[in-house]
Amino acid sequence: MKLFLDANVLFTAAHNPNGKAALVIELQAEALWTLATSAYAREEAQRNIRIKAPDARKRLAAILEEIEVVEHRPNLDCPERLVEKDRPIFQAALGCGASHLLTGDLKHFGPFMNRPDETFGVHVQTIAGFLESLGN
Repeated sequence: MKLFLDANVLFTAAHNPNGKAALVIELQAEALWTLATSAYAREEAQRNIRIKAPDARKRLAAILEEIEVVEHRPNLDCPERLVEKDRPIFQAALGCGASHLLTGDLKHFGPFMNRPDETFGVHVQTIAGFLESLGN
């Protein structure tokens, strides 16, 4: 299972090392899944950490060392209703073969949550939704 992490998940994991997002990253060490993000998401997370939580910069850097960073794949399909600014995130997730795209962006990704039929087989979920689904 390959999980693609959106910028807000990276930010949250760095800012709250005892939270669910950090747990998903820590569990990668147990070989339960692999993690990926994109250069686009990485840069957004780094920018937001610098502005909103500069004390978490070292933690974010450590997290990013453990995650595969993949490139945006603009030639790939994308749900038509997805806003333009989030298309690079989705296309990178699809392009790297992620089974899941984990995000906290309910405004833009909300309509696609748990709808792999609309997202080319990628399960778009929140961290909490993903962790909850593991129990099923």
